[in-house]
Amino acid sequence: QVQLIESGGGLVQAGGSLRLSCAASGRTISSYAMGWFRQAPGKERSLVAAITRSGGGTYYADSVKGRFTIARDNAQSTVYLRMNSLKPEDTAVYYCAAAFTASYYLDQRKYDNWGQGTQVTVSL
Repeated sequence: QVQLIESGGGLVQAGGSLRLSCAASGRTISSYAMGWFRQAPGKERSLVAAITRSGGGTYYADSVKGRFTIARDNAQSTVYLRMNSLKPEDTAVYYCAAAFTASYYLDQRKYDNWGQGTQVTVSL
């Protein structure tokens, strides 16, 4: 098992940027594909971005393509989500998740390690 702790959330104005971090402990994340998910009030949790174990492959939801970037530093056991041009509709709790596989999954049920989440609020 790997323990995940997210940080970097906060309140930002529309058009601003944030960088979320997900620090892992217990096991190195180099054996895991990683994903960032988000859940807005009254909505289901959904996949925002994912990255393969090596970092060579990434996935982005259509709603964040061109604005968000996922990256990983396996030596530091940390995954990042850089969020630019933020919109009010990006407001949500953002979760980091890990799956013990080389490639990423689009199905959140495949991820068996989750962080507690960090709140991102984008104001007008």
